Amino acid sequence: MYKKILVPVDLGDADMAKLALDAAQALAKTDAASQVRLINVQPLVPVAFVDYIPPNFDEELREIAEKDLTDLSQKVDLPRERVSSTVRFGAVYPEVLAEAEDWGVDLIVVGSHRPTMATYLLGSNAKTIVRHAKCSVLVVRQ
Repeated sequence: MYKKILVPVDLGDADMAKLALDAAQALAKTDAASQVRLINVQPLVPVAFVDYIPPNFDEELREIAEKDLTDLSQKVDLPRERVSSTVRFGAVYPEVLAEAEDWGVDLIVVGSHRPTMATYLLGSNAKTIVRHAKCSVLVVRQ
């Protein structure tokens, strides 16, 4: 049904990542051609802090995130050639949507917390992904 499934992963929220990955894995198992890609978006360092961080800070962040994503992807019960991961830098929802467009996904599976007043006033990444995605989006909640 879905050939390419993108799963945005917040490496700091293991429970939400597992929930989204479990849903994506279940969907991918229904079609032997389905692929799953995990994406993690690292924030850009504000210009005001550039003088206070090591010059290779972004590369260190990328390496750590790539290792964590690789470890997480190995827990997905699919053949290795059907699971990939990528790390991007920037704001979460624009980067997730850009990856979805670049990779040509059919479905984005995103975990989301229950709405609170903070997300009501400020918005959430899941809400914005749902609103602007050009493909189907499955929002998984606890």
